[in-house]
Amino acid sequence: MKLIATEKAPAAVGPYSQAIDCGDTVYLSGQIPLDPSTGVLVEGGIETQARRMFENIGAVLEKAGLTFKNVVKTTVFLTDIGDFAALNKVYGEYFSEPYPARSCVEVSNLPKGAKAECECIARR
Repeated sequence: MKLIATEKAPAAVGPYSQAIDCGDTVYLSGQIPLDPSTGVLVEGGIETQARRMFENIGAVLEKAGLTFKNVVKTTVFLTDIGDFAALNKVYGEYFSEPYPARSCVEVSNLPKGAKAECECIARR
């Protein structure tokens, strides 16, 4: 196992790593829409927050030498499933066919009051 960490994405807000490289597979911890330079949640609706969240994921993927094309599975957590369509719109800006497998669930709360969180599994 090898630690993946970048200053281009927010530091972990607990005892976990941004990502762990296991050779052919990289496991990315959930990213929320924090500004990496301040650690503060970005203001705005689901589209603004989703873009920041995916930019953070992209920074971690880049540090691992990967891109969104390497992602094979995502899990998205939303505090309001009513944001599903708006999330999909932004998701499509970062992922292309063949899309990764995905789960999307509504949760009661996320760290720092985020509207969304996404974790990923990527393959080399």
